Amino acid sequence: MLDIVHTVMHQVRSLQYRVLRDGPHDITHMDSRVLGYFGRHPGATQSELAAFSGRDKAQLARLVKGLRDRGLLQATADQADRRNVHLHLTAEGEAVQAALRQQAQRLGEKAVAGFSDEDRARLAGLLRRVQANLDAADPAP
Repeated sequence: MLDIVHTVMHQVRSLQYRVLRDGPHDITHMDSRVLGYFGRHPGATQSELAAFSGRDKAQLARLVKGLRDRGLLQATADQADRRNVHLHLTAEGEAVQAALRQQAQRLGEKAVAGFSDEDRARLAGLLRRVQANLDAADPAP
Protein backbone atom coordinates (compact mmCIF):
# COMPACT_ATOMS: atom_id res chain seq x y z
CA MET A 1 0.00 0.00 0.00
CA LEU A 2 2.78 2.44 0.84
CA ASP A 3 4.34 1.71 -2.55
CA ILE A 4 1.16 3.04 -4.18
CA VAL A 5 1.23 6.18 -2.03
CA HIS A 6 4.89 6.71 -2.92
CA THR A 7 4.21 6.20 -6.63
CA VAL A 8 1.30 8.64 -6.59
CA MET A 9 3.35 11.30 -4.81
CA HIS A 10 6.20 10.79 -7.27
CA GLN A 11 3.76 11.30 -10.15
CA VAL A 12 2.34 14.44 -8.54
CA ARG A 13 5.77 15.97 -7.96
CA SER A 14 6.95 15.09 -11.43
CA LEU A 15 3.90 16.66 -13.07
CA GLN A 16 3.89 19.67 -10.74
CA TYR A 17 7.51 20.61 -11.25
CA ARG A 18 7.68 19.82 -14.95
CA VAL A 19 5.90 23.12 -15.61
CA LEU A 20 8.49 25.16 -13.71
CA ARG A 21 11.52 22.97 -14.35
CA ASP A 22 11.20 23.71 -18.05
CA GLY A 23 10.71 27.44 -17.39
CA PRO A 24 13.21 30.20 -16.69
CA HIS A 25 13.82 29.27 -13.02
CA ASP A 26 14.34 25.48 -13.03
CA ILE A 27 12.46 25.01 -9.73
CA THR A 28 13.09 21.82 -7.77
CA HIS A 29 10.98 20.30 -5.03
CA MET A 30 13.27 21.70 -2.31
CA ASP A 31 13.30 25.13 -3.99
CA SER A 32 9.53 25.15 -3.85
CA ARG A 33 9.51 24.12 -0.19
CA VAL A 34 11.85 26.99 0.70
CA LEU A 35 9.82 29.47 -1.34
CA GLY A 36 6.64 28.16 0.24
CA TYR A 37 8.05 28.63 3.73
CA PHE A 38 9.01 32.25 3.11
CA GLY A 39 5.71 32.83 1.34
CA ARG A 40 3.89 31.69 4.49
CA HIS A 41 6.42 33.34 6.86
CA PRO A 42 7.57 36.56 5.20
CA GLY A 43 10.52 38.07 7.00
CA ALA A 44 11.60 34.81 8.63
CA THR A 45 15.29 34.03 8.89
CA GLN A 46 17.28 31.15 7.49
CA SER A 47 17.75 29.89 11.06
CA GLU A 48 13.97 29.79 11.52
CA LEU A 49 13.67 27.81 8.29
CA ALA A 50 16.28 25.34 9.55
CA ALA A 51 14.48 24.93 12.88
CA PHE A 52 11.14 24.42 11.12
CA SER A 53 12.37 21.99 8.48
CA GLY A 54 14.99 20.06 10.42
CA ARG A 55 17.19 20.23 7.31
CA ASP A 56 20.94 20.67 7.28
CA LYS A 57 21.88 24.36 7.62
CA ALA A 58 24.53 24.14 4.90
CA GLN A 59 22.03 22.63 2.44
CA LEU A 60 19.51 25.36 3.25
CA ALA A 61 22.18 28.05 2.90
CA ARG A 62 22.93 26.81 -0.63
CA LEU A 63 19.23 26.70 -1.51
CA VAL A 64 18.59 30.19 -0.18
CA LYS A 65 21.65 31.58 -1.97
CA GLY A 66 20.53 30.01 -5.23
CA LEU A 67 17.02 31.43 -4.87
CA ARG A 68 18.44 34.86 -4.07
CA ASP A 69 20.81 34.68 -7.04
CA ARG A 70 17.86 33.83 -9.30
CA GLY A 71 15.88 36.80 -8.00
CA LEU A 72 13.19 34.78 -6.22
CA LEU A 73 14.13 35.73 -2.65
CA GLN A 74 15.35 39.02 -1.27
CA ALA A 75 17.04 39.71 2.04
CA THR A 76 16.84 42.68 4.37
CA ALA A 77 19.23 43.16 7.27
CA ASP A 78 17.86 43.01 10.79
CA GLN A 79 17.99 46.49 12.30
CA ALA A 80 18.95 45.15 15.75
CA ASP A 81 21.55 42.66 14.53
CA ARG A 82 22.94 43.28 11.03
CA ARG A 83 24.32 39.73 10.92
CA ASN A 84 20.76 38.39 10.66
CA VAL A 85 18.76 38.79 7.48
CA HIS A 86 15.04 38.50 6.95
CA LEU A 87 13.95 36.81 3.76
CA HIS A 88 10.96 37.67 1.57
CA LEU A 89 9.70 36.49 -1.78
CA THR A 90 10.34 38.89 -4.62
CA ALA A 91 7.54 39.66 -7.07
CA GLU A 92 9.00 36.97 -9.31
CA GLY A 93 9.13 34.55 -6.37
CA GLU A 94 5.47 35.26 -5.64
CA ALA A 95 4.64 34.56 -9.29
CA VAL A 96 6.44 31.21 -9.08
CA GLN A 97 4.52 30.36 -5.90
CA ALA A 98 1.23 31.29 -7.58
CA ALA A 99 2.09 29.05 -10.54
CA LEU A 100 2.87 26.17 -8.19
CA ARG A 101 -0.44 26.63 -6.36
CA GLN A 102 -2.37 26.70 -9.64
CA GLN A 103 -0.60 23.59 -10.89
CA ALA A 104 -1.29 21.81 -7.58
CA GLN A 105 -4.97 22.74 -7.87
CA ARG A 106 -5.13 21.38 -11.44
CA LEU A 107 -3.35 18.17 -10.45
CA GLY A 108 -5.59 17.71 -7.43
CA GLU A 109 -8.67 17.97 -9.62
CA LYS A 110 -7.20 15.63 -12.22
CA ALA A 111 -6.25 13.07 -9.55
CA VAL A 112 -9.83 12.72 -8.32
CA ALA A 113 -11.62 13.21 -11.65
CA GLY A 114 -14.75 11.08 -11.70
CA PHE A 115 -14.86 10.77 -7.91
CA SER A 116 -18.13 11.70 -6.23
CA ASP A 117 -18.06 14.12 -3.31
CA GLU A 118 -18.59 11.08 -1.07
CA ASP A 119 -15.60 9.28 -2.66
CA ARG A 120 -13.40 12.33 -2.14
CA ALA A 121 -14.45 12.65 1.50
CA ARG A 122 -13.91 8.91 2.09
CA LEU A 123 -10.44 9.01 0.49
CA ALA A 124 -9.44 12.07 2.54
CA GLY A 125 -10.68 10.39 5.71
CA LEU A 126 -8.79 7.18 4.99
CA LEU A 127 -5.57 9.07 4.26
CA ARG A 128 -5.96 11.04 7.51
CA ARG A 129 -6.33 7.72 9.35
CA VAL A 130 -3.14 6.40 7.72
CA GLN A 131 -1.37 9.60 8.76
CA ALA A 132 -2.66 9.31 12.34
CA ASN A 133 -1.61 5.67 12.53
CA LEU A 134 1.90 6.58 11.40
CA ASP A 135 2.03 9.55 13.80
CA ALA A 136 1.18 7.19 16.65
CA ALA A 137 3.53 4.41 15.51
CA ASP A 138 6.37 3.26 17.70
CA PRO A 139 9.57 4.55 16.03
CA ALA A 140 11.36 1.26 16.72
CA PRO A 141 11.06 -1.27 13.89
